[in-house]
Amino acid sequence: MASSASPAPIAAKQPKILEIHGDRRVDDYYWMRERKNPNVIAYLEAENAYTQAQMQHTEALQQQLYDEMLGRIQETDLSVPYRYGDYWYYSRTEEGKAYSILCRKLGNLDAPEEILLDENVLAEGQEFFSLGDYEISPNHQRLAYSTDTNGSERYGLAFKEISHQESSQTQPFEEQIPDVGGVAWANDNSTVFYTRLDDANRPYQLWRHQLGTDPGSDQLIYEESDEAFYVDIGATRSEAYLLLDCNSNITSEVHYLDANHPDGEFRLIAPRKKGVEYSVEHHPGDGSDDAGKGDRFYITHNEDAINFTLVVTPVSHPQRQHWQTVIPHREDVMLSGISAFANHLVIYERQQGLPTIRLRKLSTHEETQLDFPEPTYAVYPGAMAEFKTQTLRFNYTSMVTPWSVFDYDMDSHKRELKKEKPVLGGFDRSQYQSEWLMATATDGSQIPISLVYKKGTPRDGSASMYLTGYGSYGYPNSACFDSKRLSLINRGIIYAIAHIRGGGELGRKWYEDGKFLHKKNTFTDFIAAAEFLIQQDWTRSERLIIGGGSAGGLLIGAVINQRPELFAGAIADVPFVDVVTTILDPDLPLSVMEWDEWGNPNDATFYEYMKSYSPYDNVQAQDYPRLLIQGGLNDPRVSYWEPAKWAAKLRDLKTDPHQLLLKTNMEAGHGGASGRYGALKEKAFDYAFILDCLA
Repeated sequence: MASSASPAPIAAKQPKILEIHGDRRVDDYYWMRERKNPNVIAYLEAENAYTQAQMQHTEALQQQLYDEMLGRIQETDLSVPYRYGDYWYYSRTEEGKAYSILCRKLGNLDAPEEILLDENVLAEGQEFFSLGDYEISPNHQRLAYSTDTNGSERYGLAFKEISHQESSQTQPFEEQIPDVGGVAWANDNSTVFYTRLDDANRPYQLWRHQLGTDPGSDQLIYEESDEAFYVDIGATRSEAYLLLDCNSNITSEVHYLDANHPDGEFRLIAPRKKGVEYSVEHHPGDGSDDAGKGDRFYITHNEDAINFTLVVTPVSHPQRQHWQTVIPHREDVMLSGISAFANHLVIYERQQGLPTIRLRKLSTHEETQLDFPEPTYAVYPGAMAEFKTQTLRFNYTSMVTPWSVFDYDMDSHKRELKKEKPVLGGFDRSQYQSEWLMATATDGSQIPISLVYKKGTPRDGSASMYLTGYGSYGYPNSACFDSKRLSLINRGIIYAIAHIRGGGELGRKWYEDGKFLHKKNTFTDFIAAAEFLIQQDWTRSERLIIGGGSAGGLLIGAVINQRPELFAGAIADVPFVDVVTTILDPDLPLSVMEWDEWGNPNDATFYEYMKSYSPYDNVQAQDYPRLLIQGGLNDPRVSYWEPAKWAAKLRDLKTDPHQLLLKTNMEAGHGGASGRYGALKEKAFDYAFILDCLA
């Protein structure tokens, strides 16, 4: 049970009138946005002290959970090396060190190791560290990399010479470039293209830099004036072209440049059309197939094809009128993307809510589909830098199968397990069971649910459950393995994921039916999933804890406003809960760029709809479940004041005596603590809260 030590902080009310469309809204806690105000920092620190006092009685449990989680990890470990040119690249970890060490070997795996970057060295003296982009030059002699040391996601770019030297002798270049997003090398191995961020953390410019020169002389190549769009830069796997991607949440535009001529001009493939997304892969062609002879682009797009279609077009004439269909649109299959190799296309799809991989041999059009045996699982492309290869690498995992790296020979169709991530401490997958269930939503839609439990867990409603969800941006909330969860599952707690609308599990329409003026489907789907699990005796309300982060935190805030009695407790990480005020502010990252996801609140119809579900605007004088609300002071995506304001308003209005905790990481951003040990400590805290709720 919760400690009674120290009273909860009381946030001072300082009413501010916000008016739009004739609607006058009072925001008592708007003052919390004043980050430089000492009173704001003092308030957050007081909340942290209160949270620590309330959780003090769980400190032994937190340590036990941390030790369990750490005990399942093989601390000194090695990734599966991948071939790129004459080198084998890999990363490794060492016991007691929080970050990875990035390495390579020349020629074969018995060659001497070269350490390219030791993240532990870069992180020395920093409360937070994150490695961003990491790009090897085409001749493998230079390295560009970016780092963030406060969680703000404003990365600084640096360079190193790594040619023919021992790791201890690798030399840095003098120049450093701040506020960088994406990075790509041209084929001259000295020209680097990078994107820059604006004040709202939007990558909006593309710059060209000559290695070894003053960044002040860099050339601005492109600037995106539409605040709904961001830009990115990357090289094709063939290394023939650089692609400048201009994207909003629902619209794309791609420009290309011959990577051998970095001083040339980017050419447009197809102009943007609102609501049309497309992505590009390059293939040099050899005339051996009829899917667009010669140098060509494969383009995946959704114009008049909600689940996407694949076309091919000559590089010399990439405009829409030259597009030829390779894979037609299908109502029941989502084309997620492709990878182009010398002799094969790898086609990533989703069917009936689950991911699949299909291979097409370009010379014969022969197709093979890979089979995956479990009821719910996840598959992702692996590290593949080579274009001329017959080997497809992919990562497979499920809620009972640890992350596994496979190599698949696309000619012989032989599959080889290269490595399964070790899980120490006596893990035996045969003791666990995963399920793929279907709940019925209020409109009759079928809502998939993935869950995992230890065999022997009772099915009489007495079991506890931790139910999670996301449901935004079309992102599938995939059923992956996480050894940390075993600390809950081994204690008899069922772990479940509700694959609600707004995500991408069942195709593009599943996403469209959970956004804009259909966003409430996301929340009612989650409630329907919870009710189904209770009705089917998987759990009951007093044993049901829910959780979600970011847009998943919005989900948690909305459902506890609507059905607080349905849940015993809830965790909301970096929750996007002050929807209307945030998206009305053009100076914040979650503003203009987000209108394509949530709607433009300057439109009265969207404003009223968003206001009707925004968690902060709909806190009521009612009983709420126990709550753990967490934020990051340097979070550039969901500002720290959203969870802080929400917690304060809940304290003011809720009518129950249940525990409400606000915990702000004062050194981190959206992803929480950096380094594997800091992340474990945060997860141990979360799980201690869950177990305390269920005690």
